Amino acid sequence: MMNQALETEMKRPTTREAVRIAVAKGDGIGPEIMNATLSILQAAKANLQIEEIEVGEKVYLNGNSSGIEDEAWNVIRESKVFLKAPITTPQGGGYKSLNVTMRKSLGLYANVRPCGSYFPHIHTKHPDMDVVIIRENEEDLYAGIEHQQTDEVVQCLKLITRPGCEKIVRYAFEYARHYNRKKVSCFIKDNIMKHTDGLFHEVFREIAREYPDIESDSWIVDIGSARLAATPEIFDVIVMPNLYGDIVSDIAAEISGSVGLAGTANIGEQCAMFEAIHGSAPDIAGKDMANPSGLLKAAVLMLNHIGQTEVAERIQNAWLKTIEDGIHTADIFKKESSKKLVGTTEFAREVIQRLGSTPQFFEVVKSEAQGEFNLPKYVRKQPAKKILKGVDVFVDWKGEHPDELAENLHKIANTLHLKLITNRGVKVWPNGLPETFLTDHWRCRFEFDEETNSSPKAIWELLEKAFQHHIDVIKTENLYFFDGVRGYSLGQGQ
Repeated sequence: MMNQALETEMKRPTTREAVRIAVAKGDGIGPEIMNATLSILQAAKANLQIEEIEVGEKVYLNGNSSGIEDEAWNVIRESKVFLKAPITTPQGGGYKSLNVTMRKSLGLYANVRPCGSYFPHIHTKHPDMDVVIIRENEEDLYAGIEHQQTDEVVQCLKLITRPGCEKIVRYAFEYARHYNRKKVSCFIKDNIMKHTDGLFHEVFREIAREYPDIESDSWIVDIGSARLAATPEIFDVIVMPNLYGDIVSDIAAEISGSVGLAGTANIGEQCAMFEAIHGSAPDIAGKDMANPSGLLKAAVLMLNHIGQTEVAERIQNAWLKTIEDGIHTADIFKKESSKKLVGTTEFAREVIQRLGSTPQFFEVVKSEAQGEFNLPKYVRKQPAKKILKGVDVFVDWKGEHPDELAENLHKIANTLHLKLITNRGVKVWPNGLPETFLTDHWRCRFEFDEETNSSPKAIWELLEKAFQHHIDVIKTENLYFFDGVRGYSLGQGQ
């Protein structure tokens, strides 16, 4: 059975101190499962000073588009530990995702989700599954930078940074070493996104060399996800960028038995947030039937994070004993394997009754953490030699014949010369194919000749001439080489 302990580089309080934590009961089933969880923590004698805050639907509907007030922010930042129940984001525009806001504002760069099997007491096709998904939590497409550029085209910028890659990849290897895991796998799509996912993969290879005692491998995310769904036992720790991690971690939780059983930790250099991964389920709110296990397991992660490992072990072993005794809530109840159907409150009482007991079938949880995490601050490398090679000019143009657009663009060329035009990334000039479907969004690449000294001024002059010729420029991207390496993609078909 997987060890769900977790550490960061933060200074941990001694177990004799009452640790101040912020708690939000959330919306929908949130208050029920939080009350159940807190009752178990109290019965297990967790040494906590709880300060309740309000976040979520009520705050949204009171006119705060972020779902959290300044006072609640202060409590979280002062306590540095936050246990959060699910919340409801009202439908309609203008409401920001509180989870995304908190992860990015507090620098919670690592999302850690253990996903293990509890077969045969909880149904799964993968009885030997024991995987930890470590997801980068702050950047990628979740930077949320989107624009509508033409009538037909919108864009979302995928931002991958070297500091972000280094932090999350090193965290994954440190986690593996700390908890005696044998392998770290990387999921990327750098056969297509050669620069963004390519950077993530490059950093993974660099850092893997620093951990020769830990096996490492890399997978294209589509086939890696397929293998995870079919044979999760071949994986141990998996690290990946934000969007892939969001999707794959939910898949992993579901195939292990149920999304409702998974807790997750969001870890930063200063603060940490712990939560269940399921939603607020308003359809069953107030019916005393929700399973508190996901939030309880998040609380176990929290207890290990703050150094109260013995309490965490007691709760986890009591929970395992409850599960193997067949005491199940409706979401996991099966006539052939369950013995008693219980609600939220009774499930918590059953766990409390088993505090001090250990499971008979499942492996008894005992912390095997080794040493401390070594997570050095990011050190910026010596800047690369950066040489301007040209510019991509993006144009809103309603024509249908690329040759006509090229003729107009030749009129504005100076020391920069038109090299190609693409539409949705596919080269359509020169020598495009008539079968290619075209939108009103065109990337027009201008490059300096090799013998011409590049100058940013030439780009400004090019844009000025474009304005004079009524060419609707909507965006530009300068083209650079960094230490002799091309820092931009080629057009498909180029």
